[in-house]
Amino acid sequence: MTEAELDRITAELDRLINDPEVRMDPELVWSLLEDVSSRGADTASVALIAQSASQRPPSPTAPRA
Repeated sequence: MTEAELDRITAELDRLINDPEVRMDPELVWSLLEDVSSRGADTASVALIAQSASQRPPSPTAPRA
């Protein structure tokens, strides 16, 4: 995976995880994380992204489970 590809995926994950205007899509987040990890990104980067995803507070407009 090139650095440009990793940057693009990281930016998309950041948007999905941290932008309150964007509805959380867990399947897409996990899919992007899987793509990063399967393409050889270092484990620390994947772990930091996954940690960030797990710490996002629920969106005030998201339906409750």
